[in-house]
Amino acid sequence: MSAFEMFGSYFKEVRMKNRITLREFCVANKYDPGNISKIERGVAPPPKSVEVLSRFAESLGIKKGSEEWSEFFDRASACSGMIPQDMMNDAAFVAKLPLVFRTLRGQAGKEMTDEQLRSLAEDIRRA
Repeated sequence: MSAFEMFGSYFKEVRMKNRITLREFCVANKYDPGNISKIERGVAPPPKSVEVLSRFAESLGIKKGSEEWSEFFDRASACSGMIPQDMMNDAAFVAKLPLVFRTLRGQAGKEMTDEQLRSLAEDIRRA
């Protein structure tokens, strides 16, 4: 799955969970069906604009501040090769990024086990 598909498939999953067709969704929210289709299929990247992402999330019925809201924005950021802005504003988090990068580079090409992921998360919390 490509990076764009990771966001697009989530977008589509949320829309379908609401039992609304692509066309109905676009008509109700005044979106271009071709553009939304490209996003859902992973052909087009997620928007980088917080305002546009917020409108999309609200149109999908995602509540601001919810776990789903964070997931939506985190996927959009990850697909764009960015770290979410709220996290970049946290100096303690930013200071831990080199540890994360070094650890992940050490795992390049290998799937991390659940235990390795838990250990990494714990190391980051302690750092």
